[in-house]
Amino acid sequence: MKFKSIAVEGPIGVGKTTFVELLAKKFDAFRILEDVNNPFLKEFYQDKPGTAFQAQLFFLLSRFRQQQELSQRDLFSQIALCDYIFPKDKIFAYLNLDDSELMLYDKLYSVLEAQVPKPDLVIFLQADTARLVERIRKRRREAETGISEAYVNEVNKAYNYFFFHYSHAPLLVIDTNDIDFVEHEEHLDELVAQIRKMDRGVQYYRPMGSAG
Repeated sequence: MKFKSIAVEGPIGVGKTTFVELLAKKFDAFRILEDVNNPFLKEFYQDKPGTAFQAQLFFLLSRFRQQQELSQRDLFSQIALCDYIFPKDKIFAYLNLDDSELMLYDKLYSVLEAQVPKPDLVIFLQADTARLVERIRKRRREAETGISEAYVNEVNKAYNYFFFHYSHAPLLVIDTNDIDFVEHEEHLDELVAQIRKMDRGVQYYRPMGSAG
């Protein structure tokens, strides 16, 4: 396996963490899973004033701590799989913070980002907003009960824009609308084959027979 540090990304509900857990078994990899137990998240989704900045800083510092632990590992001994990339934090910051909050956020982010290791490969999982909302409802996380379809759509558009311009690492874009890598082993095996074949630049994977 040519890639020793792989990050899986995508909007809320696309299946990042599940995919990382399944890939970890296939590659016998070490997993780094984002801490989703943000104490400010539920109130943020309920539009309570001030919680956007609190939630954002909690995520930023939590992700930084995890990435520091990753940078201290011996990546030659085992593949590392992470269910996010550090710059995803800015996607949400620019969606949710006001100008004064962003000024403070950007100063802190620039200090931390310089100390974060970059992955060897990024996998971007895509899905339509309707499919994302369906998956969010299905997993029934308490903190996400107040999340609106409009917000999911804004996040989805922001992710697509971000990765359309992404060039910091090889990028594999996977359309997950017609893939069920949990229930269908053959879907997962095909994705593993795509990852093994991945090289430089950007590659796109859409299963045969999918819409669009």
